[in-house]
Amino acid sequence: MPKMKTCSSAKKRFKLTGTGKIKRKNAFKSHILTKMSTKRKRALGQSSLVSDADMGNVKRMLTIGK
Repeated sequence: MPKMKTCSSAKKRFKLTGTGKIKRKNAFKSHILTKMSTKRKRALGQSSLVSDADMGNVKRMLTIGK
């Protein structure tokens, strides 16, 4: 059986932390930012973690585990 290929779009978007969680960037930070408050834009600049509901799908795309 051939090796599993990593989804190229996923490997560009997600990073694995030391404890095994998956980091991601926040959306809505690319354009039309004038109507958004400065506080909101700053918060969107921080990275966050992938939710537990999506963890299986992301791990499958990154071919981590099964």
